[in-house]
Amino acid sequence: MLMKILVADDHPIFRNGLKTLIKDKLQKTEILEADHGLEAWDLVQKHNPDMVILDIDMPYLNGIEVCAKIHEEYPAIGVIILTMFKEEEMLRKAFTEGALGYVLKDHSINEIIEAIETVKKRKKYIGPSLNEFIPSLNQVNNKLKEFEEKLGLLTSSELKTLKLVRDNYSSKQIADLLFVSPKTVENYRSRICKKLEIEPANNSLLKWVLEHRDQLDKFNL
Repeated sequence: MLMKILVADDHPIFRNGLKTLIKDKLQKTEILEADHGLEAWDLVQKHNPDMVILDIDMPYLNGIEVCAKIHEEYPAIGVIILTMFKEEEMLRKAFTEGALGYVLKDHSINEIIEAIETVKKRKKYIGPSLNEFIPSLNQVNNKLKEFEEKLGLLTSSELKTLKLVRDNYSSKQIADLLFVSPKTVENYRSRICKKLEIEPANNSLLKWVLEHRDQLDKFNL
């Protein structure tokens, strides 16, 4: 079966070399090419490839931004980040935004085919030279999983309340929007704090929401 792979990199010589390598090692492939992030996103929408290989440092939209958009709208597409960035924070950001693979360009010849084969099975691939970061990445993933489990304890009304607190609405405004009494909203807030294990204090829920805004955004809250 033909596998459709989009390669996005703003260096044409590197992109052409990667294309040649993939077609040489994986016979049944169709390669699409993009030289910047906006073009990559456009091709994703037009062709819905099986896999996308993204450089991070690209014009218009960087690779992480394109990865996030793919993860949100086309979650079945496997994304591999192919980059010069070896920093743990960038690695963590890539996987948080939905990447399944992360390969350094310095090692791409040896690793990219293995990465493609691994991601094709919906498994994560991290280049061996980045193994030192795996324990930290696993710790972050475990925290996100725990965070998701706690959000799963909230009722629909409590989730709506939490979202409105995040958007800085007062209890009275939330009550008006949800067509309930301010007292009911206070009950919602109290139950949210209990389920999320937030210490009761003045504006404790608002403070918690502001501290966890990035995590909440990951769950479209």
